[in-house]
Amino acid sequence: MLDFSYSNPTRIHFGKSKLSKLNQEIPADARVMLLYGGGSVIRNGTLAEVRHTLGERYLSDFGGIEPNPSYERLSLAVEQAKAEDISYVLAVGGGSVIDAAKYIAAAACMAADGWAILESGGRCIIRTLPVGVVLTLAATGSEMNNSAVVTRLSTHDKIPFASRHCFPVFAILDPTRTMSVPARQVGNGVVDAFVHVIEQYLTYPVNAHVQDRFAEGLLLTLVELGPLALSEPENYEVRANLMWAASLALNGLIGAGVPQDWSTHMIGHELTAVHGLDHAQTLAVVLPAMLSVRRQEKSQKLLQYAERVWDLRGGSREQRIEQAIALTRDFFEQMGVATRLSSYGIDAGGIPKLLEQLERHGMVALGERREITLPISAKVLEQCL
Repeated sequence: MLDFSYSNPTRIHFGKSKLSKLNQEIPADARVMLLYGGGSVIRNGTLAEVRHTLGERYLSDFGGIEPNPSYERLSLAVEQAKAEDISYVLAVGGGSVIDAAKYIAAAACMAADGWAILESGGRCIIRTLPVGVVLTLAATGSEMNNSAVVTRLSTHDKIPFASRHCFPVFAILDPTRTMSVPARQVGNGVVDAFVHVIEQYLTYPVNAHVQDRFAEGLLLTLVELGPLALSEPENYEVRANLMWAASLALNGLIGAGVPQDWSTHMIGHELTAVHGLDHAQTLAVVLPAMLSVRRQEKSQKLLQYAERVWDLRGGSREQRIEQAIALTRDFFEQMGVATRLSSYGIDAGGIPKLLEQLERHGMVALGERREITLPISAKVLEQCL
């Protein structure tokens, strides 16, 4: 096992009646920015319940956060936060809204333009406004980690950042809030969480038995319950387990003391920036191709994955690896997420632009061993077609 330091300060309030915790978490004199997305939290009544629970606190609305939050839109929110002397940011929504809250909370504390956060990957952040979360979509794990991704529309830049100052103070996880989520978002959420685990698990062995077993448990849970969330959308126990699995997939626990990959995410970011694909759609496309191209480098963990997650024990090593990759692709398709670029209207003519983007963003040595060069990324993208 590799050396590590680990801390996660986010308080979790999990269950059906936890919205009342807003009163104890947010000071009575706080000036709160309510941040949300396209209006589902208005339609299903969640935003109204949040307002009622917050009582007489000063509330400032900022809605319309995009599925991939943009620097341009968030800059308006930062201006509003500064003008209204906001002291607390409350994200009511899924991962994109939470990512937006982290950016706004940091940029509102800076005299300079918030673009510096993205240019530095978050290294320039020295303090933020406190961030709270009312989670309505199980997917990204952003409710319990210190990272975020923001897109600059004008230049097709989708840029991640992280800082120890960006952990939410608290997150309220009520599984009933996810029951009205459309099937497409449910499928996306399961795929997103699954690939988050894979990026930290499917690398090379370092004798991290605890992390491996935790990761495999999360993968098995997602494989078992993901389809049930589509067929039984109001099954509370299914929703509860998926919600907690998504949080644990990216709260730092299974990634402590192990090598991490994230090449699928980096290539996926460029697909979103250039073609507008959902984040999970890009992951479903890239991961099977990435595993196929790198099957030799990842062979030990791929065989472990084949046995422990997919119960593949017979046949040659190569056959088991091939089956495991195929079953991964099948699972994504079962969740309603297509796994080929052609399904999204993208052909080989789109590959040069994606490689250009990777090079422009310095993504020329990806993966757990930093050995995925642009030519290897090109092979991966060719296999995505």
